[in-house]
Amino acid sequence: MITVLIADDDPAIRSGLRTIIDSSPDLRVIAEAWDGRSAVDRARGLLPDIVLMDVQMPGIDGIAATRQLRELPSPPAVLVLTTFGRDDYVEQALAAGAVGFLVKDTPPADLLGALRGISEGHAVFASVVTGHVIDLTTRDGDTTEAEADPRIASLTDRQVAVLRLLGRGLSNAAIGSELGMSEGTVKAHVTQLMARLGVSNRVEAARIAYRSGLSAGEP
Repeated sequence: MITVLIADDDPAIRSGLRTIIDSSPDLRVIAEAWDGRSAVDRARGLLPDIVLMDVQMPGIDGIAATRQLRELPSPPAVLVLTTFGRDDYVEQALAAGAVGFLVKDTPPADLLGALRGISEGHAVFASVVTGHVIDLTTRDGDTTEAEADPRIASLTDRQVAVLRLLGRGLSNAAIGSELGMSEGTVKAHVTQLMARLGVSNRVEAARIAYRSGLSAGEP
């Protein structure tokens, strides 16, 4: 069972998130918090696996609370969930130790999938911020000129097409629409290409596409 603590100052949003999460048999909300301080206090006592954290809250905001949570003896993973996909929020959340960043209009199935992915040690980011995350992870020590990655040679043509669109930050559904494939088929391709590339999450795969110049080309 994956345990979740929801931190959001809006009780209606907390209630909606609890309903979504508790609808899944492998996920359970064990507590709610209304600001950063209560999130840290409750996480310290209840030891949730994941904290679903809003950014803008009174008092201690979600960024500061994330930093404090990561300093606990048994720190939970933090998934930031916000109305805003602003670049500065993404950068601050990553610097504070968050392992994922989603916007609040993320479909319920994608939210549940993100929680499961994080419980398995994967990083999860909304497509609207993936490009910025890639930019952050390629600033130091990376060349600006595209370099072919030999790992791409192990991919099928279809997997390369999927990787190219993944590098542009598209979701599985959007990739399927572009390539005339079902979302399930896209998910299978993404899983297979990540295994062949030796990466653990979409952002790392998208970074390879970005550095290799794939994301700039046509599918």
